[in-house]
Amino acid sequence: QLQAFGGGSVQAGGSLRLSCAASGRSVSDLIVAWFRQAPGKERQFVAGLRSPTKPYYSDSVKGRFTISKDSAKNAVYLQMNSLKPEDTAVYYCAARHVWSVQYYSQNQYPYWGQGTLVTVSS
Repeated sequence: QLQAFGGGSVQAGGSLRLSCAASGRSVSDLIVAWFRQAPGKERQFVAGLRSPTKPYYSDSVKGRFTISKDSAKNAVYLQMNSLKPEDTAVYYCAARHVWSVQYYSQNQYPYWGQGTLVTVSS
């Protein structure tokens, strides 16, 4: 089970850190990712972590967001800096057991958190 939290409202240029707590399984054994869904749009890939040294990012967040995981706390994080109004969305953490070359596809992930809302105002 995954539980995402840490969303909120922030002004453009600000920062937020999202957390995703895992229960029932260790994040060390999981391939983790973050997706987001803006109003009226499809859910899209934001960031994924194949290993601590192999993160993947969408072009829209590269250089601003950082994905990480802490095995000791059994949690996954998404540090979001230089936020823009277009980052406004519900953010979801997701996980699977094996790396997939289609890591950007939501259909590849069987485990999902409930979503946390991020609102960025201009």
